[in-house]
Amino acid sequence: MSKSMKRVKRALEDAGVRVEIKELGLARTAAQAAEAAGCHLDQIAKSIIFRGADSGEALLFLTAGGNQVCTDKASVLAGEPLGKADAALIRTQTGFAIGGVAPVGHLNPIRAFLDPRLLDFEAIWAAAGTPHHIFALDSQMLGPLTGAQLADFTASIT
Repeated sequence: MSKSMKRVKRALEDAGVRVEIKELGLARTAAQAAEAAGCHLDQIAKSIIFRGADSGEALLFLTAGGNQVCTDKASVLAGEPLGKADAALIRTQTGFAIGGVAPVGHLNPIRAFLDPRLLDFEAIWAAAGTPHHIFALDSQMLGPLTGAQLADFTASIT
């Protein structure tokens, strides 16, 4: 088990949450992850990281698989323009590689926002610290576990 995956599992266990981590094989998209998990596309919780243009800080947007982040809405929430976060910022802030950013187990605290669509499901699936592993979680636990602010910041892509 990778260090990143161990960190995710430990963060969940420390919060009293027991999960089973599932290996996906190749799943570069939310659609592929949903197919592998046998769930609806919107049950995939994508962890999208942006860089604050003024602050340089990383911000996390937990988004349903069928949605994309509307940069204009997200910028209003963040209080600053948002730009693309590079791999170095993502790794430094979260400790994860692009494609494997989990909602929990980050190396450093991160300001987070939660797509309300994820709460429409009993369970959601999220990256477990690698691009090839996911775990299921009661959707109602995602906000409390991450400290994410529930907000409208999405545009549908489905």
